[in-house]
Amino acid sequence: MLCGMLAGWACLHGPFGAWAQPPIHPCTIQLTDVTRATGIDFKHTDGSSGERYMIEPITAGVALFDYDRDGDMDIYFLNGSPLFQKSLPSDKVPPSNALYRNDGGMKFTDVTDQAGVGDTEFGLGVAVGDYDSDGDLDLYVANYGPNVLYRNNGNGTFTDVTKTAGVGNGHRVGAGTNFLDIDGDGDLDLFAANYIEFSLDLHRVYQHYTGHAVYPGPGDYTPTPDTLYRNNGDGTFTDISVESGIAAVSGTGMGTICADFDDDGDTDIVVANDMKGNFFYQNDGTGKFEEAALFAGLAYDIGGKAQASMGVACADYDNDGRLDLHVTSYQLELASLFRNLGDGIFEDVTRITGAGAGTVRDVTWGNGFADFDNDGDRDLFIATGHVDPNVEEFDDTTSYMARNILQMNTGDGKFVDISDQAGDGMAAKYSSRGAAFDDLDGDGDIDVVILNSRCQPTILRNDSPGSNHWIRIRLVDPTGNRDGVGARVKVTTGDLTQTEEVHSGQGYQSHFGMQPHFGLGKAQQIDRIEVHWLGGAVDVLSNVPVDQVLVITKGSSR
Repeated sequence: MLCGMLAGWACLHGPFGAWAQPPIHPCTIQLTDVTRATGIDFKHTDGSSGERYMIEPITAGVALFDYDRDGDMDIYFLNGSPLFQKSLPSDKVPPSNALYRNDGGMKFTDVTDQAGVGDTEFGLGVAVGDYDSDGDLDLYVANYGPNVLYRNNGNGTFTDVTKTAGVGNGHRVGAGTNFLDIDGDGDLDLFAANYIEFSLDLHRVYQHYTGHAVYPGPGDYTPTPDTLYRNNGDGTFTDISVESGIAAVSGTGMGTICADFDDDGDTDIVVANDMKGNFFYQNDGTGKFEEAALFAGLAYDIGGKAQASMGVACADYDNDGRLDLHVTSYQLELASLFRNLGDGIFEDVTRITGAGAGTVRDVTWGNGFADFDNDGDRDLFIATGHVDPNVEEFDDTTSYMARNILQMNTGDGKFVDISDQAGDGMAAKYSSRGAAFDDLDGDGDIDVVILNSRCQPTILRNDSPGSNHWIRIRLVDPTGNRDGVGARVKVTTGDLTQTEEVHSGQGYQSHFGMQPHFGLGKAQQIDRIEVHWLGGAVDVLSNVPVDQVLVITKGSSR
């Protein structure tokens, strides 16, 4: 343990024990904890059996999406459940996932029962997408046990269509999941990462060398292949994991994200694997994939080490037109920033950008890029918290509950940790897991939702000062992929061009970002917006007003 602590110190401070001090930048971001005023009374559980089942501390993700198409973002929290418990006492209500409708003004109403999405399985990952192209957003939940697909009925209710659709995924340990169009045919296919082979018979009791009981790790279990379903266009899916190449490798999947990382016009898949090399499933354009993470520079960190990767998020943090990646990890490991060099090749730039500051002490989980101060570059939020509630009994360098981390993008390719200056929302200590980012109150800046293990969530309202401008873009494709999942959006103001893609599923087993948000700084007008749809179609708009939610329909600019 001492060697690991010294290694962690060295990787942050260098051989002479001195981390290079970045230039001082004023803090332009303020996040306020408004959880109590929102009306959200959800409480998460991981089962907390006392048996320390391996998968207890890895639940769960959270989703932000507009389920009722009223123009604001609703919240869906995943929940755990008691594992291997045959029945609950008659006076106990089983824990379930929860859907909260956004009523505006940072007020939310629990609509779980009337919507019919209160799944009581052991929840892990979640993704959202209009798989049946009927104009509303459907919900897929990855569980320990059968996964669940909820079809949105368009009237505020959902129907469980898992069996009909054929996407239950067996009795596996779920993880991150994504809707994506693997072959450009306009139908959303479905990717589901899987963690480990686990059952009651495989449960192992583990002790720290100090004699304290702790959770076992994924290295004590067998890795498993991920799953890919092709959309048949009739409400059903076919498992093509083998023929697509996805099942050729086995991993310990956690967070996932899909995007065109090699800029060849199709959607690739990145999987953060826990204590194994990460996966980069490279798409050949027809829906066939080859795992190429080692060649791409994504499998391991700069030291050639397989990290305990947790969440994965992407954005063009340096505004060079290419999508970069951020991966969170375990205690004494740097959460890693990988810069996209082009042609599907990445470089670990964690140290030279300052993005690793503050990430060694604690376990890091949910993550996401967002331009919190609307200045034209994307900042980085990281959720933290340990897996072992008793960790302080044998390790005084960390804690079960910890403060989350906010790193401000300085605009020159570097990050600076502003957690201490960014408002009371960054002061609270929880053991956080999934995190999601969107404009909850419609005021033009990005807010934060954090799922905390064994506790209530945290809702952070963005109260950043200043008068920077912004635009949010909602894509509509009437011909199939209705929300333009996988489409690339470029926004140009003056000599600055920002790039983003529409994602379904990202971060730590979470979902957010279906309507790309761009901070515009002091620009009074957007010179040009380009939308590059999957399949090659392009829409271009010029001289666009700022400070609005802009709907762009495929083909409308022609």
